[in-house]
Amino acid sequence: MPTITTTDGAEIFYKDWGAGRPLVFHHGWPLSADDWDAQMMFFLAKGFRVIAHDRRGHGRSTQTSGGHEMDTYAADVAALAAHLDLKDAIHIGHSTGGGEVARYVARHGGGGRVGKAVLIGAVPPIMVKSDKNPGGLPIEVFDGFRAALVANRAQFFHDVPAGPFYGFNRSGAKVSEGVIDNWWRQGMMGAANAHYECIKAFSETDFTEDLRTIDVPVLIMHGDDDQIVPIADSALLAIKLLKQGELKVYPGLPHGMCTTHPEIINPDLLAFIQA
Repeated sequence: MPTITTTDGAEIFYKDWGAGRPLVFHHGWPLSADDWDAQMMFFLAKGFRVIAHDRRGHGRSTQTSGGHEMDTYAADVAALAAHLDLKDAIHIGHSTGGGEVARYVARHGGGGRVGKAVLIGAVPPIMVKSDKNPGGLPIEVFDGFRAALVANRAQFFHDVPAGPFYGFNRSGAKVSEGVIDNWWRQGMMGAANAHYECIKAFSETDFTEDLRTIDVPVLIMHGDDDQIVPIADSALLAIKLLKQGELKVYPGLPHGMCTTHPEIINPDLLAFIQA
């Protein structure tokens, strides 16, 4: 399996298919590069080079004891981009991966490495509620995630995709057992400690200054029925911080809309990439 080795010895697994302009996909918690199948196959067929990695502690990458925070995640991506010598790449992040994209582009994206960025159902600016972020989710929500993970990770990783992640808990939803099973499979490949610590990374990291720093075009895509990362305290705030931002809101679509509605998401991604 193709991997790179980071400065602290972690092996980061990645996929690198095709040729052409590079698109780099950053997955959400607690998943892996496999979560981007519907996008990677689409853009591979369109003549792009498609790249996706498993975040440390996730999927096929090393189950490290540390480094499960955004600065290290972004540094790992920087190491991958340098190894592959990526130029003018478009970085596309979903959920936690959107935070990873924001931190990477802001801190490591200079020198022609990055051409554009896309944040899909992404966590920036910051998820947790505070005096500065009164519309955020209470810390007790994330404490509940941690407790459920420790108590019975296998059950928790079934309940999330079977319910709010894909909107399968909504009346009239077309439920896919295969999608639920695939989410569970990806999650259980990773390390419990990494998933536990990543909850803090995606919920408490403040990306405000990252968003203000980014000087390439950024597309924000968000479903207005996102039950995992509510749109009012994420996309609708993030767009105000970007120098070159574009916001697309998808009525009724869930957090996992890249999987449930690729026929909508992929053409919009293509249009932004080609613009």
